[in-house]
Amino acid sequence: MSASTLSAPSPDLLVVDPHWWRQAAVYQIYPRSFYDADADGLGDIKGITAKVPYLKELGVDAVWLSPFYPSELADGGYDVADYRNVDPRLGTLVDFDEMTETLHAAGIKLIVDIVPNHSSNQHAWFQEALAAEKGSAARARYIFRDGQGTNGELPPSDWVSVFGGPAWTQVPDGQWYLHLFASEQPDFNWANREIRDDFLKTLRFWSDRGVDGFRIDVAHALMKDLTEPLPSQAQILQLEKLNNGTNPLWDRDEVHEIYAEWRALFNEYNPPRTAVAEAWVDQSRRARYASTEGLGQAFNFDLLMADFEADSYASIVTKNLAESVATGASSTWVFSNHDVVRHATRYGLPKLADPAKTQDGKDWILAGGAPTELNRELGLRRAKAATLFMLALPGSAYLYQGEELGLHEVADIPDADRQDPAFFRNKGIEKGRDGCRVPLPWTSSETSFGFSSAKAHLPQPAWFAQHAVSVQNALEGSTLNMYRKALDLRRSLQTSEELAWITNSNPDVLHFARPNRWNVITNFGTTAIELPEGTVALSSVPLEDGKLPADATAWLV
Repeated sequence: MSASTLSAPSPDLLVVDPHWWRQAAVYQIYPRSFYDADADGLGDIKGITAKVPYLKELGVDAVWLSPFYPSELADGGYDVADYRNVDPRLGTLVDFDEMTETLHAAGIKLIVDIVPNHSSNQHAWFQEALAAEKGSAARARYIFRDGQGTNGELPPSDWVSVFGGPAWTQVPDGQWYLHLFASEQPDFNWANREIRDDFLKTLRFWSDRGVDGFRIDVAHALMKDLTEPLPSQAQILQLEKLNNGTNPLWDRDEVHEIYAEWRALFNEYNPPRTAVAEAWVDQSRRARYASTEGLGQAFNFDLLMADFEADSYASIVTKNLAESVATGASSTWVFSNHDVVRHATRYGLPKLADPAKTQDGKDWILAGGAPTELNRELGLRRAKAATLFMLALPGSAYLYQGEELGLHEVADIPDADRQDPAFFRNKGIEKGRDGCRVPLPWTSSETSFGFSSAKAHLPQPAWFAQHAVSVQNALEGSTLNMYRKALDLRRSLQTSEELAWITNSNPDVLHFARPNRWNVITNFGTTAIELPEGTVALSSVPLEDGKLPADATAWLV
């Protein structure tokens, strides 16, 4: 069905609710891998517009669009060359406006990614800085420093970038510039008023085009203390443990001055524009990003990092709901995104020596992702149970494209086809994030599984055929249809942000109640359990003689 066949929005969709985001189901689209409408192997804006009927049927409240700006794709679009335009390979501003209008007509809000910590090295300002002399206004927009050593031949410090390798790169005249990520992503100097004013202009540009909210990339990195002598990498790692705002590179208190300005701008609109921070900070530091004077929400990655265990889930939910009450923000819940191993795969991996690495799949990636290590059936079973648990929680739920199809991580991408800078900067030791960014399978047999009539920009495995939308559409009990039913029920049941834990004698079972007599039971154990009285509205797997099987969740009403 084309976008033009969408029916007019119902009257209730035209009512503007300023608090729509508090319990929204938000679907993240990685545009280059969603759907290709112009047959070049790369997903695009028109492709998103064409699939709005799919999104409407899925039942999401909003779409979060990963970067679609002009980019050399040194980091999957997070190296932005122009913040107020569309990458010509993905479309035009006219295409963007059509997509926004079509989403809104379907009752779906639009959130776009903003990447404020760094630009692309192809950005006009950075090219101007390279051509300018030391100490110029052009260089003051970024972080340039003289090097160490007799002739400045050594970097200003031994800092290591997030993607591996040095965090400084030397330019022809001998100076060095800072990049906390890839060398193609020079960091902005946020102490410079010109940077702040230009980003306000960018936020207004997209807000005026109808964007409903913003996801702020690396929100905790903008402000930096570069007072010399610069600390060593070892000293920075020690400061990270303090969680008190003293780290020179991450989570400094001054960053909230920036977001206070952004909030003032957001509040000029009716309804106010929303924002959510990607801030990998300690829970004790998260509240300021989510405050009503700041961005309003901050991602909570706690469930994403947790094992599939009752105690961990209960503790995480209790702490985060208490935090939401204290701050006035709503909680955010997420299991998968464009930066981590898909949770259907994480939950099917064996536990390894380092729990921190096991939880987010890093050990599996570092080991090359041997398929024999993965219990696919168990992983998907637990992922479905975890998702139903999460979708019933108070707060907003963030979903990542393809999880509704039960997709696993694609581990065996040939090295020649990989794109993630983490892979190249770590000399292939770390496989990177391409495995969760492989284009979606829409059909089981067409070229590129219906993603494109051309070869997809990342190779799709043969097993994608059984996960295709066309296969799951007509399959009762498919992962896709479970998501559709869950999101439909969630919309009717989610009437408040209250939750009450129901005690039981089984430590492997979590049971909580929501208003509307909505009860949620998750069995983390190994044997089936009796369910309390009530009508089972939905379960992640079929019941066994009326009992809830292991690794499963049921909703009772």
